Amino acid sequence: MFGGGPMNAYSYQLHEMTYLALAPARAFSDIARLWFNNPINPLAHTQVGRNVAASAELFERLTRRYGKPNFGLTSTIVDGKKVPVHEAVVWQKTFCKLLHFERDWEGVGEPRQPKLLLVAPMSGHHATLLRGTVEAFLPHYDVYITDWADARMVPLAFGTFDLDDYIDYLTEICHLLSAEKDGIPLHTIAVCQPAVPLIAAVALLEKRQNADAPASMTLMGGPIDTRRSPTAVNLLAQERGSAWFRGNCIHPVPYPYPGVGRDVYPGFLQLSGFMAMNFDRHINAHIEMFNHLMEGDGDSAEKHREFYDEYLAVMDLTAEFYLQTVETVFVEHRLPNGTMMHRNERIDLGAIRRTALMTVEGERDDISGLGQTFAAQELCTHIPGKRKLHYQQANVGHYGVFNGSRFRQEIAPRIRAFTAAMAPL
Repeated sequence: MFGGGPMNAYSYQLHEMTYLALAPARAFSDIARLWFNNPINPLAHTQVGRNVAASAELFERLTRRYGKPNFGLTSTIVDGKKVPVHEAVVWQKTFCKLLHFERDWEGVGEPRQPKLLLVAPMSGHHATLLRGTVEAFLPHYDVYITDWADARMVPLAFGTFDLDDYIDYLTEICHLLSAEKDGIPLHTIAVCQPAVPLIAAVALLEKRQNADAPASMTLMGGPIDTRRSPTAVNLLAQERGSAWFRGNCIHPVPYPYPGVGRDVYPGFLQLSGFMAMNFDRHINAHIEMFNHLMEGDGDSAEKHREFYDEYLAVMDLTAEFYLQTVETVFVEHRLPNGTMMHRNERIDLGAIRRTALMTVEGERDDISGLGQTFAAQELCTHIPGKRKLHYQQANVGHYGVFNGSRFRQEIAPRIRAFTAAMAPL
């Protein structure tokens, strides 16, 4: 254990106790919401009734615990034909499952489409945050995604998980999905945090002249060099240093979770940091939802529910992974400095020669500032210029880089065109 003082041993417990203490109030507010939304109740059709129902729903939603969402992708359209889709776990280790969105080609005829590995961020949210990303690529690729484990659900006996393990997992997955197995090329996409471990894994495979290196990697809003256009997140890490995070952000998992005693960076702390960065925006969003409920605008209220059901569902990170990432990426900038190590082996981005590189940034990204992802283009000195591409999307923030209308209409088509042009060398 390396929690930061006596309070750290109890902070997680206090959070759990607060949640449990609010259970009666949550139940009461849920009953009030149901009663004042019931059409047989005359008050449900009054301004007062709608006010009570809207207030009760907001209270319940703001104090509930959000479970891990489902992808819920049951079909896609390929070449104008509807194809059923179902999820399957095709590879698994303690801290990760590799999900395959298998498409049922019965009676349709399977097209020979490339494989696509989506490396989901391990940064507090579940892989389902990339539901829209998966949905956009399903018609064009055989899609796989990393589904990272919630650290509080992993017993201590199953061992630790750090940044080196993360890189090992990605190299193993590249071996599993390699074009060497079936002749079908593998393309990879890392969204935000995994940009660093993915480029490190590719560098290791290339350095070893391993044929399992993917045909391309696309890095989207990733912290390759956080010294460029530093955001509030980057400046905080630089100012405080890893010792501060060790002392203030690491807490042991309380009973009765399976991971009781494991040191973690709790998801609720990460979520509070995200919310604090855009506090006004979240307040306004909930005020708008209240107004939609008062006006009977069910469609707009449902869009709010869908977004926050996803956004507020968080997971814990192992302390060793979180602290190693903070120190390596945000404090010491080891990757751009050329000093990043993986199990005593230096990560040499100059070794990457065959894997094509695309970088994508959002003009208004307040998590990974402009230039941070582009830095990979300059660091990968031996990738031929014709196998490199950078794209900056106007008028989108961090979330818009991998989801939303501009992603679907502007970014995803460019990624598809890039991968189509990048045949394996």
